[in-house]
Amino acid sequence: MTNPPQHLFAPLKLRSVTLAHRIVVSPMCEYSCSDGFANEWHLVPLGSRAIGGAALVITESNAVSPEGRITPQDLGIYCDDHIPALKRITDFLHQHGSYAGTQLAHAGRKASMAVPWEKARLIPESEGGWQPLAPSAISFDEAYGVPAELDRAGMDKVVSDFVAAAHRALEAGFDLLEIHAAHGYLLHEFLSSLSNRRTDEYGGSFENRIRFPLEVVRAVRAAWPQHLPLFVRISATDWAPQSLGPAWDLPEAVELAKHLKREDVDLIDVSTGGNHPAQQIPVGPGYQVSHADTIRAQAEIPTGAVGLITEPSQADQIIRNGQADLVLLAREFLRNPYWPLHAAEALGQKISWPVQYARAAKGRTEARQPISA
Repeated sequence: MTNPPQHLFAPLKLRSVTLAHRIVVSPMCEYSCSDGFANEWHLVPLGSRAIGGAALVITESNAVSPEGRITPQDLGIYCDDHIPALKRITDFLHQHGSYAGTQLAHAGRKASMAVPWEKARLIPESEGGWQPLAPSAISFDEAYGVPAELDRAGMDKVVSDFVAAAHRALEAGFDLLEIHAAHGYLLHEFLSSLSNRRTDEYGGSFENRIRFPLEVVRAVRAAWPQHLPLFVRISATDWAPQSLGPAWDLPEAVELAKHLKREDVDLIDVSTGGNHPAQQIPVGPGYQVSHADTIRAQAEIPTGAVGLITEPSQADQIIRNGQADLVLLAREFLRNPYWPLHAAEALGQKISWPVQYARAAKGRTEARQPISA
């Protein structure tokens, strides 16, 4: 059973990790790396969210292999040399009272692209790009490359890459892993009939389409320490028009969540879309919260809600109504790195401020305690 309704500033225990409250920094790609290495750009923004009071800071999508990057500028965790720079970040987050998470990812057919503030185009191998991989040789749209269909050897490599990345994440000091199975990237591509046209045991039926994502989750859970939590981010629906035929939808997402619960996943981070350019998303405040609510209720697993959650009262209501167990903020944290401090003030809740900022706090403040790695 999921936990009973709480409020935004109630603690949440996930295995050996107890979050001070329910506000989490959502993974946000920054496309600011060279060969996958984290740098000051990652330390400073992520560190500011810890100073600002986030209970958990999750890094952007962290590629498990060079060919798993969306762009050549993606963050990576595909070699041991990446560990020290990531460890510098997790140490800083812990020193300022936040737990550290990272999102393990493979871009699949959406790989080897230019950064999004440039014109959408495939980066060719002559410019340092690479061959995208996918469950089926179907491009996302005309700007993307036609991917090579993964064979069994290729799928085995993906699994081993996720496992190796999990080991590196532990050495880098992360407290929590999230597996990215959303937004049209590789694992989502296996889930959806729009991108998976395989005729073997990994395509066709629902049971076949979820088979490979579950293999990845099972392998990561076995490699990741049992006392540390594991999240999975999913797209609860493709938002695809009916004219495209069968697509990934909320009922299938609920069934997947039941399987993920049996694989000892601790929380489903519920997003939507990203797998077809013709998607029709009814964007508005909290537009994905109902999906988190449905999955939480029907699969009986904790969920995180994400997507245009901007106001403290809105976030608090989501938790109080039992629609989700966490709220993950993305763009709102870009606008205001100190959102949790202001939310606590707006809701009349206590939160510890950094002692260096105590003079700016209203009323009594307490020194924030570091987190032991």
